Amino acid sequence: MAEILPFKAWRYNKELSGQIEDLTSPLFDVVSERQRDKLYQNPFNSIHLSVPSGPVPTKSAKLLLETWKKSGILEMDQIPGIYVYYQYYSMPGTRDTVCRKGFIAHIKIHDFEEGVILRHENTIPSAVNDRIALLENTELHASATHGLYVDSDFLLETYMDEAIKAPIYETEDYQGVRDVMAVIHDARVVRLFMDTLKNKQVILADGHHRYEGSLQLMHKMRKQFPASTGEEPWNYHLMYLTNTENSGFSILPTHRLIQEMDVPEPEVFVKQIEPWFDYRWVEDFQDIPEIIHGKPWAFGVIFPGKALKIKLKEDKWRDVAWKFPDVVKQLDLTVLHYFILEKVLGIPGAEQRKAPELSFERNFTQCVTRVMSGKAKMALITNEITINQVVQVCESGFTLPQKSTYFYPKVISGFLFSSIHHDEFTFPTDPSLGVAPQK
Repeated sequence: MAEILPFKAWRYNKELSGQIEDLTSPLFDVVSERQRDKLYQNPFNSIHLSVPSGPVPTKSAKLLLETWKKSGILEMDQIPGIYVYYQYYSMPGTRDTVCRKGFIAHIKIHDFEEGVILRHENTIPSAVNDRIALLENTELHASATHGLYVDSDFLLETYMDEAIKAPIYETEDYQGVRDVMAVIHDARVVRLFMDTLKNKQVILADGHHRYEGSLQLMHKMRKQFPASTGEEPWNYHLMYLTNTENSGFSILPTHRLIQEMDVPEPEVFVKQIEPWFDYRWVEDFQDIPEIIHGKPWAFGVIFPGKALKIKLKEDKWRDVAWKFPDVVKQLDLTVLHYFILEKVLGIPGAEQRKAPELSFERNFTQCVTRVMSGKAKMALITNEITINQVVQVCESGFTLPQKSTYFYPKVISGFLFSSIHHDEFTFPTDPSLGVAPQK
């Protein structure tokens, strides 16, 4: 099962670490163009390594990394460790502070078919190619993906709680989240982390493209070096690991917007959905999230000037003709995509992933604004998926509908980087860990 290793992180030097809040950046797949342009203005911001610019971005990142290493902008920790990472945040509308607890380590790469690393969504080839090129050129993981494991005994939390009392970083990020990082060097505690994970599967929460990039690079290198042992640096990936049994999990809904196509008038729409859905008109659009909250197969539908709350009739989910197991057919988004997108709007399931008529928006107010302004013809408002549903679907071997999850808060880049360059990955292993030195 999952095999993790401590590592020696590359981190900003002590002088720059005092400005760490100015050096962190959002992940490459969530950073907005506006954020990116602003962050590029700081010559030392981590975005230059995670989302490099220039005519040949991967070459720019490689040259910059070499410069930063030689000039001491980045320094490598002398002792391998497990890096504890806590995120403290509050959800909109509440004052309660939630803490998501986790740690960052190297994890051995496995093909998805092996059932060790499980994915819940598919990847887009162009985005994967971009990640492969960057990783191959820099031999650096600029940001950790996010993985989930299940440990109802909470074997590691005591050690993480103790470590976080002596943080190496503490800052507030672009999300308004307080990010705190510490490190564990004690070899026997590190061994406990390794032993705890070795019998577990890991579910990818965020970072499918980065993991897929590592996976494809591993296969490429194995072809080039057929005598490889499986322990070379390119067999490992950087991952932030969190326990699904902790209470610090938030998965936000992602709503659907329909644009650039004709949609039925509201009165026609309700007649088309009658075989499957009950419905009622909603006077105040702003009430929709509260009206559908926590109700299975309940959705909001927003037209210019009119809104509906619809709910699937009992057992109608069984009418989903797609060849999925029941655990997938019962998902809210499967119901929405099958009955509304395919049956009513005529967008076949096989084409929905790339359909130009379909876009995604997490912000409910933005959904309303875009429909009212005419930038979208219709908004389909949905509830969030639960972590148990994510686990069940992954264990079934199937994936969720696209854009099913938005794990919040997002991990940030810039606290640390991890190298898969041979000379920087290899280190003498403490005998108490009971593992051979990396090669």
